[in-house]
Amino acid sequence: MSGIRDPPPPVIGVCHTISSMVDAALIADARRCLAASFPQTPLVPAASLCTATRAVYLKDETGLPTGSFKVRGALFALLRQLGRGPVTEVVAASTGNHGAAVAYAAQQARLPARIFLPVNPNPVKAARIRDAGAALVESGEDLSDAIDAAAEYAARTGAYFLHDARDADIPAGTATIGAEILEQLRDVDAVFVPMGDTALIRGVAAALRMSPRKVHVTGVVAANAPAYFLSWQAGVVVRTAEAPTAADGLAVRRPLAANVADVRVLVDEVVMVSEQEMFDAVVSLHRGEGLVAEPSGAASVAALRRDATRVGKCVAVVTGQNIAPDLRARLLG
Repeated sequence: MSGIRDPPPPVIGVCHTISSMVDAALIADARRCLAASFPQTPLVPAASLCTATRAVYLKDETGLPTGSFKVRGALFALLRQLGRGPVTEVVAASTGNHGAAVAYAAQQARLPARIFLPVNPNPVKAARIRDAGAALVESGEDLSDAIDAAAEYAARTGAYFLHDARDADIPAGTATIGAEILEQLRDVDAVFVPMGDTALIRGVAAALRMSPRKVHVTGVVAANAPAYFLSWQAGVVVRTAEAPTAADGLAVRRPLAANVADVRVLVDEVVMVSEQEMFDAVVSLHRGEGLVAEPSGAASVAALRRDATRVGKCVAVVTGQNIAPDLRARLLG
């Protein structure tokens, strides 16, 4: 898939890394805030994925209140914003999981929320948004269109736009995943992380970089949505015209320059996985480990299954369970 290149981001240096914002104190603050709403998620051995040279563990985020990791960043970011001043309405744009997380966070804070999704969204994710009491607006063909609509609405009404890719507090919430991994498996060697808008991997990688030992961090994108892979590879923002992947949580086509720069500092490698590899990982997790994951949630397992060279103690972050009903029926029966 061809890409459109933007001008290069600023020169990458230590002062630009997300670590300068997501420090140990901020992660500790996020953990305290989130602990009031849910406990840490389990890190479980995955016998079906182990080999003679590596032990595999799954960081299972599927049991969180909205069925995905996104609630960590959304809840912490909203709480931080409320500490700065009043909020009358919360707005988000999403393919589903971030929207459900923002709706949940707003519900906890007793605030109205309006979530913009592309047309014909995943019905499981749309239902989670509505169940949390948020207004749902379908707008545009993909995430980029929904973001534009949400930004216009927020500018017009003065609502707080909790932007998943731009909000500086969201990576602190996702960093709690990395901090938990370091406590649950102190001698972890490698962590595989799905990579959509990059708030997840920027937070997780920042926390893992605080370990006294080297932890190899692999970001995983969908081959049908390669914008961040191409940007990481080139060192400049590379946009794509489309992102036609069933892994809607990874369907990004307009990377942000600051996020590209952070990923290039924090992440050791970025790899692409095909649609079929993600589908096979969904089936493998269900049959081998009894775990239901959506394609974006299983992308880390897809990459790990293909990487025969990675040895030692490896963790795959399984980010969400909100698989669309038609795809679930086709893959899992």
